[in-house]
Amino acid sequence: MAIKVLHHGLSTTIQDLGRPGYFHLGIPLGGAMDRLALRAANMLVGNDEGAAGFEAVFMGPKLEFTEDALVAVTGANMPAKVDGVVQPGWKAFKVKAGQVLSFDFLKTGARIYIAVSGGIDVPLALGSRSTYPIGALGGYKGRAIAIGDELPVGEGSLATEGRVVAEEFRRKPGTPAELRVLPGLYWDRLADEAKESFFADEWKVAPEADRMGYRFRGGNKLSFVERKQPFGAGSDPSNIVDSCYPYGSIQVPGGTEPIILHRDAVSGGGYFMVGTVISADMDLIGQLQPHTPSRFVKVTMAEALEARKERADLLDRLRASFH
Repeated sequence: MAIKVLHHGLSTTIQDLGRPGYFHLGIPLGGAMDRLALRAANMLVGNDEGAAGFEAVFMGPKLEFTEDALVAVTGANMPAKVDGVVQPGWKAFKVKAGQVLSFDFLKTGARIYIAVSGGIDVPLALGSRSTYPIGALGGYKGRAIAIGDELPVGEGSLATEGRVVAEEFRRKPGTPAELRVLPGLYWDRLADEAKESFFADEWKVAPEADRMGYRFRGGNKLSFVERKQPFGAGSDPSNIVDSCYPYGSIQVPGGTEPIILHRDAVSGGGYFMVGTVISADMDLIGQLQPHTPSRFVKVTMAEALEARKERADLLDRLRASFH
């Protein structure tokens, strides 16, 4: 079975849950920006949770199916259509051979996830099918899909048609979006007033927001504790001697615009980090549109661990709902 790409949408890539184990070599984890949405889509069509599907940003693709398949679309509210007939989101539905899957306009959120029974069966690259376009690695020929591509699909089952993900499992950013942050090793670089304003101010997602990082604007410029820059650091107060960057870490170059490093981010560099967005909230970032009002919320390590447990429990309940 194959899927023919009639239109590529916008930045539509093949993604799974990523390729751990290579970050120390400069190859990021990658994978779906909204991992919960991809997992849910795969559960709906009977795939392994980590099977490869499509991630589309702001505008969906147009895909023709050569054989019958079971499909699910999760994540943002971008209504799916089969031969022009609207299909429910977060629910498994059939697409017959020769039919075309397309999408209406984006209503809320930013990224949709399209799972197909059997998964997108492109070759593994370092153990993952995720597309890392900057490194021309994974996915289909290391790039976003394009008109004319024919994408192979693995063997699947149609037995799970009609499965639905209950509303309680569909995590969405609030208004404003609240992103919980654990202050990091370089927190003391900030002056006291900057520490207060970083969490008190409302920020907005900038247009420069992608798989590498999300930039935010609108808050007060952050001031730094005065010091003599150490040997090996740049001249700006936000510079440090090069250090490793964890996923979710927040840089503030020049103290002006926070940047949250996401799935395809670099692994190190010379900007200080205010802190790190906790793992439980990383999925939410992938659903933020430009200009979305957002706030950073300070948490402790204990609160971050509790949030991680709550997210794991939510996944367990979601799995149990299909049995």
